[in-house]
Amino acid sequence: MKNLYCALALIFLMSTAAMANAEPRVYFSPKGGCQEAVITEINKARETIDIAMYSFTSREIAQALIKAKKRDVKVRIAMDNDQIKDHTSKSRYLISKGITVKFHMGPGLLHDKFAVIDDKTVITGSFNWTNAADKKNAENLLILNDKSLAQKYKNQFKIIWSQSGESQLKELLPVAGK
Repeated sequence: MKNLYCALALIFLMSTAAMANAEPRVYFSPKGGCQEAVITEINKARETIDIAMYSFTSREIAQALIKAKKRDVKVRIAMDNDQIKDHTSKSRYLISKGITVKFHMGPGLLHDKFAVIDDKTVITGSFNWTNAADKKNAENLLILNDKSLAQKYKNQFKIIWSQSGESQLKELLPVAGK
């Protein structure tokens, strides 16, 4: 009987932990833990990270992505075409470290701000991956662990990726934020 109670308690704890992990997590900036939350999720990645990001200037997030690549995580980033000319953008730095970065060539701005990690976690919200977003702006970040939702974002990423290309300017511009 004691073994039965132990087994039931273990099942309860495991299911509670799984449900707690599925709960959405919400962060607000400035200084509300958005950047740290993004880095934590990147550090958990084991297979893939697909990112669609309008503006990306955070050195700390860039370094977390480089560490993920070193763990053999496949990292792909689509950015708005304006990031080619933005000298504070981490695009050239990431490219120089072997991360695949493409620039949106489709209609309008690539104004998305999302990432899909291991086809199960979605990071989204108004939070650009920038220093200003983390320290000055009023922004929000939402982290969701939902495979069906992640698949919808992954499908959108595939569309964005297909509308994006590699820049011919990347070799001409200095690497920002070494």
